[in-house]
Parts: sequence; C-alpha cells; structure tokens
Amino acid sequence: MGEKKEQEKGSKQTEALKKALEAEKKRSEEYLVQLKYARADVENLRKSFDQKLEEARKYSNERIIIELLDVVDELEMAVQSARSSNSTEALIQGVEMTLKKLKKTLQNEGVSPIKSVGEPFDPLKHNAVERTEKEGVEGCIVIEEIRKGYTLKEKVIRPSMVKVVMQPSQSHEEAKSNE
Repeated sequence: MGEKKEQEKGSKQTEALKKALEAEKKRSEEYLVQLKYARADVENLRKSFDQKLEEARKYSNERIIIELLDVVDELEMAVQSARSSNSTEALIQGVEMTLKKLKKTLQNEGVSPIKSVGEPFDPLKHNAVERTEKEGVEGCIVIEEIRKGYTLKEKVIRPSMVKVVMQPSQSHEEAKSNE
C-alpha cells in the first residue's frame, strides 16, 4: 500500500509538472507572438523613418529653390525691361535689385562673405594666388580680394582668392644684396 501511495503521489507530481510545463509553454508561445508583433512594429517604424528621411532629403532645399525662382523671375523681368526700353540703365537697376535679393536669400540661409582685405592671411579662409613682399609688414596681410569667399554658418564653403603682402624672406634679401 505504501508503494501505491508513492506511485499516486509521484503521478500527481508528474501531472502537476506537466500542467506547469504546459502553462509555461503557453506563456512562451504568447511571448513569441508578442515578440513577432514587436519586430514587425520596429520594421514598420524603420521603413516609415527611412521613407520620411528620403522625402526630407529629396525636398530639403525646396524653400530656397522657391526663393531662387523669384530671383530668376526678376532677372527675366530686368532683361525684358531692358530690351523693350533699349536702356542699359533699366537693366543695371534690375540686376542690382536682383543681386540684393539673392544676397538676402543667401544671408537668410546662413551664408556670409568672408572679410579678407586688411586681415591677416588665414589658409583656412583664404587661397593666396599672388604674393608680394614689402619692408615693414607684420606677418602676411591680404591686400586684395580677387574672388569672394563664403561661409555657411561657421563652415568655410568657398575660400577667398586673395593677393597677400608679406615681409621679404631672408634668402631673398641676401640675393638682392649680392647683386
């Protein structure tokens, strides 16, 4: 009889373990389903984000293009006005107005001209295309700007092309004195 009780007890424990195992299996399957839904949600979010990012890239410059189209319209009107009146003055005024508007548009976008003339030469902002030497000059100074340079916010997007003046080099002075 003791053996039977132990068998029944073992059978009840086995049944309890089977039920517990089934419950855990069911929870595991529920978690697996939730995981699949979460993965699908993440994938859908990623696709949506990628699509929005691509659209933002595609149309990111739309606002500035609209402003530049206004500049194109003004240039066309200036040319048309100059042709109809045979006046270069009308053309000059139209181009000046358009240039002013274009500069304002660039300024609104964070574009600024680099101040060069009279400034110390800075290889990060300036590209020296000509160099002259002069006694009594401190360092290397920009004396003429050939082409304006520009920054976008703080980043140099086009260095200024400049002429610079500097102190004569030692070897150059010695060559002059030997002549």
